[in-house]
Amino acid sequence: GGRLPEALLALPLLQSLELSGCAALRELGPGVAAALPALHTLVLSRNALGPAGLGAGLGGPLPALRLLDLSGNGLEALPAALGGTGEGAGDAAPAFPQLRSLNLSANRLRELGPGLARAAPQLQELLLSGNRLRALPGGLLPPAGSPAPFPLLSRLDAADNEVAELGADIAALPALKSLDVANNQLRELPAALADCPRLKEANFRGNQLKDKRLEKMVNGCQTKAILEYLRAGGRGKGKVESAREDVRKKKREKQQKKDNVDGEQDEVEEASKLLVKVLHVSENPAPLVVKVSPGVKDVRAFIVCCVLKGVNLKPGNALKRFLTMQTKLHEDICEKRTVATIATHDLQLVKAPLIYDVQPPDELKIMPLGRKEIKAKDLLRQLQLEAEEQRKQKKRQNVSGLHKYLQLLDGKDNYPCLVDAEGAVISFPPITNSEKTKIRKETRDLFLEVTSDTSLQICKDVMDTLILKIAELNRSALENREGSGSDVELDALSGPGNTNLPLVVEQVRVVDTDGNLKVLYPSKTDLATVSSLLTVIR
Repeated sequence: GGRLPEALLALPLLQSLELSGCAALRELGPGVAAALPALHTLVLSRNALGPAGLGAGLGGPLPALRLLDLSGNGLEALPAALGGTGEGAGDAAPAFPQLRSLNLSANRLRELGPGLARAAPQLQELLLSGNRLRALPGGLLPPAGSPAPFPLLSRLDAADNEVAELGADIAALPALKSLDVANNQLRELPAALADCPRLKEANFRGNQLKDKRLEKMVNGCQTKAILEYLRAGGRGKGKVESAREDVRKKKREKQQKKDNVDGEQDEVEEASKLLVKVLHVSENPAPLVVKVSPGVKDVRAFIVCCVLKGVNLKPGNALKRFLTMQTKLHEDICEKRTVATIATHDLQLVKAPLIYDVQPPDELKIMPLGRKEIKAKDLLRQLQLEAEEQRKQKKRQNVSGLHKYLQLLDGKDNYPCLVDAEGAVISFPPITNSEKTKIRKETRDLFLEVTSDTSLQICKDVMDTLILKIAELNRSALENREGSGSDVELDALSGPGNTNLPLVVEQVRVVDTDGNLKVLYPSKTDLATVSSLLTVIR
């Protein structure tokens, strides 16, 4: 009937829901928010939802929601819950008090109202590319005198719109770090951009600016140089005036260091954040691709992969801490492997291309970590006996965590596996990795894999957390100089006094058998869940 099945409304503990690419979905139906109060991730992209169809379902608050994706629905206006027409009183409680990421890309929005700032006060990422917006921030910001809007908004993406005016009130966003207004109709850039205290990345390409020198700069210079040019007044300022402005700037900075202790602390915290650089597929001469066979859909449908380079596991007990971290993630965020499973491989030992496939239990062979080569059905039998023995020794009534994830393959005619170019199985989720690609102290580059039979978003959330934890361990090794005889190697990696070099995350494409893209990680919207602890250079 064009709406969500009523059975979904009987799942009050549901935390993540994705329903995308369904042209028949025109409305959520009434009471979705009230029925699913635990939702933290809601992805409804590429459907046929309009503001009316969304309004009934999102009519109540979703207090736990952190990510909302409504991209590709042809929305011409926001639903009332997000501050659209018919919004409630300004003093009403926020409908989405924990919302961090809102994706409204690829719709038909012409304007946004100030109600969004009240509905989602903790928003950190707002994606608006591919709409018909004509002004920015436009009506997004409430009138002067109102409480500061979007105090945490660090990323604003409004590329490929019809924006002809970028207002000076953009400087009212105190946390803005990344601004993308590429391919719009801008003729000028406001000098107030230079007053955005945290702005580090800005994309103004594809706009026909009046100031031709500035237009050249936006196509070839770093953001810092562009902001300096705007601060100096742009075209018409001579070298003498620019030099004077530089002197005044240095005086201001000196005064700020004396007077603004809080500001200093912010800079220290920013500098101490972990760094990760994303290498895009287009920049990678030999990107890794994983091909997915149709059979996995009925066994373990979701997989996300990436490459992480620059890891150091040599010093001290770094490798042991790495393996302990992975075990803790399996226990916590992966819920004892029942919602997702992590696999980590030494990239140098991975023979590409890779195929995510299924094989019958009596045909699938793997050399599990610490064991000899064995058929999958025999391995499961061994593990089940070990789990039962463990249960008896500990005198528990319930089966152990080990036994719990073994049950995920019960009744399956085929088992999921990741196969390399030589036909060897290097991963058998959710059970084990292969000894063939085992990580060692000498490992520098990793191939990371997360699989799930629950949802794609869970894979991405787990991968986000995994990368964050590896970055934390890596910097800890560099800072502490663990173990004897490791200083020379660490200095060679980090340079003298520099313990904050970024790890490099290479995008990995997951495609179907015809080569059509299924997943690209990390995409622009990924790593948002850990953005408060991780600076991502894209």
